[in-house]
Parts: sequence; structure tokens; C-alpha cells
Amino acid sequence: MKPTVFIQANARQMLGAKISALSYKKASARPDSFNVRIIDAAEYPRLMASGQSILRGGHVRSWDPDDLQSFTPLRFAPPKMMGWKGKAVVTDPDCFGVGDIADLFDRDMDGKAVMAVPRPGHNKRNDYVATSVMLLDCAALKHWDIDQDLDDLFAQRFDYIDWIELKREDPATIGFLEPEWNDFDRLTPKTKILHTTKRRTQPWKAGLPIDYTLRERGPFDFLRRFKRKTYDTHPDPNQEALVYSLLADLVDSGDVTKPQLVAEMAANHVRHDSLDLVERHRGWNGAPG
Repeated sequence: MKPTVFIQANARQMLGAKISALSYKKASARPDSFNVRIIDAAEYPRLMASGQSILRGGHVRSWDPDDLQSFTPLRFAPPKMMGWKGKAVVTDPDCFGVGDIADLFDRDMDGKAVMAVPRPGHNKRNDYVATSVMLLDCAALKHWDIDQDLDDLFAQRFDYIDWIELKREDPATIGFLEPEWNDFDRLTPKTKILHTTKRRTQPWKAGLPIDYTLRERGPFDFLRRFKRKTYDTHPDPNQEALVYSLLADLVDSGDVTKPQLVAEMAANHVRHDSLDLVERHRGWNGAPG
């Protein structure tokens, strides 16, 4: 089975996912050696039902199917979609190929079932693993059954945090990738996959009203909610240029039409000056550094 890049998405992030999909093909010297598929949360009714709750960090939390990141459980969908065969890479929709993803599929996984970038100290956890980009040996992950896992998630049989941080996996089955395979808001000559992980500065959202859940951190959390009402401009103009040059390619190819882009702007899924930015960054090939 041909290796496949899977990109999770929902309606709010679908345009980002389409840009991401193009980026992996465009950045590869061997684009025909792998497939790219977008996993749409709307195709999983269990995710989209209202009135559900989950166990998160030891507390019962309401599940919002319309949240910006409601797609995250789909990180565990690829092995079943691949028939538990072959290799897959799964990424968030705000990840963009800069290096050649085919090189990652060539990686010797040394018997590991999952490989990802560690982030020691992130979220105050020394053993934190960033599952927003994972290389998967699907044959070694036959216990990943997304349909059963969603049933168990919403029945609160396990904690979402334990799931998303791979705490339910045998640590011996987890290997580690170099940081450049999930480069968090940093675009350098070493970057292989750029991850615009800071939601408030996603390059295609600047100026739009915040549409994601601000996680509770303390008794004065309401002040943070009051202050953060709109997305900020990304501090690195090269990252904005990269994203919009890819979007320009999609517009030029007809894969995203201008009326579709206007509709995305009207829905506040993408910033309202996107047509201007497409024109400004068309053909951009600036080198990070």
C-alpha cells in the first residue's frame, strides 16, 4: 500500500488542510511516491453529535463539535483507514511541508510503532510527545480502532489527555523524530514541516474573531478571554508568504475558486484580505533563514 499523509480537518480548518495537502506534494522530489488525504471530522458522526462530554485532565468537559480543533481525535484514524498496513504520516491542518516528506517515509523506524517529536517541559510534562505530527507503522497499531476509541472517549472510559499524549501506549513502542519534522512556528533552512501551532497567530486568521476554546488556567481566566478577542498577525512574514503562495497555487489551478475563497472569508474561516494576499505572494519562493 502506498504511504499516505493524512491531514485532519473540520469546516473551520478545511482551507488550511487543502493548503497543507498541496505543500507536501510541492515540496517533494518524489510526489508520486505517496498519497495525501484529508480526514474531515464531518465524516465521523460520533464526533459531530452535540450534548456530549469527555474526561479531560481528570475533569468532565463539554465536547464542542464546532471548536476549531474538534478534529484532534482523528490523529488516531489512519491505521484503520490503511487497513493496518504500511506507513502513514498524520498531521494537523496547520502543518506545511517545507522539506521532502518522502524522506520521512524512508525512515527506518527501528521497530517503533509511532515516531514523533518530543517536547520536554511542554505543558509542564517532561515526557510530552507532540502527536500533531506522527509517523506510523500501521501494522503495529492494530489496537488503534478509531470508531471504538470514539465510543470509549465519549463514554469517559479514558482521559482525552492520556490518549492525545500517547500515555496509553507502551513507551517502548514510541520513537522520536528530530525537531525540524514538527517545527513549531519556526521556519529555518532545517525545517521539514512547519507547524503554525500558536492558534492566535495562524497566518490566514489575522484580524478574525477568536473561534477556539481558551483553556481554563486559573481563577482569573476571564481576563484572558476578555483581552483576546481577535487573532494576531504572525510575527514571521515568511510564514504568511509561504501559506499564501500555496493558496495562490490552489486558486490558479482552480482547486480553490475565488468564489469559494470569498465564501470562506465571509464565514470567518480565513482573513478578509486573503484575495489581496494571494496576489501579493503569488510565486513567492523566499528562502527561510
